[in-house]
Amino acid sequence: MTESLTFADSILIEADPATVYATVADVTRTGEWSPICRECWWDEDDGPRVGAWFTGHNVTPDREWQTRSQVIVADEGRAFGWSVGPGRVHWTYSMQEAAGGTLLTESWDFLPEGQEFFTEKYGAHAAEQIAERTSAARAGIPETLSAIKKVIEQA
Repeated sequence: MTESLTFADSILIEADPATVYATVADVTRTGEWSPICRECWWDEDDGPRVGAWFTGHNVTPDREWQTRSQVIVADEGRAFGWSVGPGRVHWTYSMQEAAGGTLLTESWDFLPEGQEFFTEKYGAHAAEQIAERTSAARAGIPETLSAIKKVIEQA
């Protein structure tokens, strides 16, 4: 597999970009809005800066696992993103000032290296596992964005 699998969606949040950024860049709050990630914590008391590491604890009906991620973009008020693995999947939140608040976009990029990792890990079942992760991103991103909007607008 030589191409990334990608998906993105956006939502308008009635708050300024700095508020939206501060919320999504606080990975310790991820469990408040993610349908799969129950909690995250910064490694070594770090924070939202490029190069920082954090661990996530994920749960689905079929399994439970942890991931290690490294922050790859931390541009206050504009974008916050991380690389799972690292180098397997990139997740990014982008903020753009818009009439009525901030347009928040969440994007998912399942990189070729991540797909190769799945091929090695799952063998004959790799395509099925990749399709499952793709489906989870396509369903989870709109759900996550809606939950973030609710958290921020009810604060």
